[in-house]
Amino acid sequence: MAKQSDAFTKKIEEGYPSDGSLFLGCGKFDGDTFPEAKVQIPLSTLNRHGLIAGATGTGKTKTLQLLTEALSEAGVPVVLMDIKGDLSGLAAEGEENEKVKERNNILGGKWSPTAYPVEFLSISKEPGVKLRATVAEFGPILLSRILELNETQSSVVSLVFKYCDDLGLPVLDLKDFKKALQYINDEGKEELEKEYGTVSSQSVSIILRKLMDLESQGGEDFFGEPSFDVNDLLQIESKKGKISIVRLTDIQTKPRLFSTFMLSLLTEIYANFPEEGDLEKPKLVLFIDEAHLVFDEASSDLLKQMETMVRLIRSKGVGIIFCTQSPTDLPKEILGQLGLKVQHALRAFTANDRKAIKTAAENYPETDFYDTKEVITELGIGEAFITALSTKGSPTPLVHTLLAPPKSRMGTLTDKELQTSIGSSDLVKKYETTLDRESAHEMLSKKMETIAEETESAEEESGSKKPKSKRAKEKEDPSFVETLSKNPLAREVGRTVAKEVTRGLLGMLGVTPKRGSKRKKTGLFGF
Repeated sequence: MAKQSDAFTKKIEEGYPSDGSLFLGCGKFDGDTFPEAKVQIPLSTLNRHGLIAGATGTGKTKTLQLLTEALSEAGVPVVLMDIKGDLSGLAAEGEENEKVKERNNILGGKWSPTAYPVEFLSISKEPGVKLRATVAEFGPILLSRILELNETQSSVVSLVFKYCDDLGLPVLDLKDFKKALQYINDEGKEELEKEYGTVSSQSVSIILRKLMDLESQGGEDFFGEPSFDVNDLLQIESKKGKISIVRLTDIQTKPRLFSTFMLSLLTEIYANFPEEGDLEKPKLVLFIDEAHLVFDEASSDLLKQMETMVRLIRSKGVGIIFCTQSPTDLPKEILGQLGLKVQHALRAFTANDRKAIKTAAENYPETDFYDTKEVITELGIGEAFITALSTKGSPTPLVHTLLAPPKSRMGTLTDKELQTSIGSSDLVKKYETTLDRESAHEMLSKKMETIAEETESAEEESGSKKPKSKRAKEKEDPSFVETLSKNPLAREVGRTVAKEVTRGLLGMLGVTPKRGSKRKKTGLFGF
């Protein structure tokens, strides 16, 4: 037995070198923990992505917290998708209780309570830095995939983008896009057919219904200005990487908005970050908690797009770590791209559970020290199987690990602490005021009013004016009067924002061009 434990320790020491690595815990074998068998993940391979999996209550959140702390201390900024609302404690020091003391004594490590620099963000009405994007930044390809449109409907979306781009009509939020669809379907139909071809009214109606569904899930709050600059995620404070916590507690019932946001964020990062190749440490790491929400209701096109982004974004020095209950929650195409795997206990209550355990065990390297399929059901709280990529690109040995405790609070901030943190944020002040400058909605509303006035004048001159039908009255849009009452200063400030960004990936258009100008064809699909 002594020879086996010596062989185990040697295997771990050789497989997990300490240089440039994050300490996660120590190896366990045959019921004993070996402090010299340190499990340390190479920083340089974390842009190869990862997975934290395990049943409810096995310690996944604490592992996510531990990894986040280690990355922050190494100067790597982190983005956390906080679905359950239990990660805000990273901003406060932890408390050393008896369980923490006991675990540290076993691991032979030093523990000191630490608070980390945290920024709270939101894509809904939750307090925090407002994450917004314009419809123009999405572009026709991504928007069509989010709305799950067919080929014909997608071509209408592309046509709308092209029309607005050619005429210098800024498409910033959903009401801009809806107004453009309505104009093209009604007053602008003849004008459009001469230049771009015919548009099916049925396709327009379907797209409008899909937009209403997206609005009902919170899309109205997400689309607009000012757009969030993803470079604001790369902050360093007191030599620690800033931890950006995206508060998503009210998003669990809105999977389309969540997947929309995730794909938008990844695409923006890919479009804006320079190519980096292999770095000594990642430029940014994103943790996606409750990852099944991204994939459960995603269409096949959206899954393909997510797979493409996961594959490509690592060249930008960005790592993605998915957190979920079972590896089978992720598409196999994405699962095959993950270098780091942290597997907490799985429970075998049903025949399906046993199949999932067998599948999970087969995803890990073979080992002479464990019966993986058996041990995976026996792991204690705060224990996990771990394997990663070595600096040479090969999998490290699979090791049953007793994980170190987090140094920050293993609980949430109080409401007062949260308000204080958010209130002192410079980014909150930067993004808190919504800009509503003159855009496609106002411009097309004016155009429609002008057309109506010209038609009425012509009818009066010819004596053929007829009383307005009920339907015509309903179609009148009061938005022009509303726009006159809007803050002129905000509109004037908005007009000075001349942000021109080329988004080559996915045929994404840049932010709205100056009025009257024509953008060069820069998109992958020529839009």
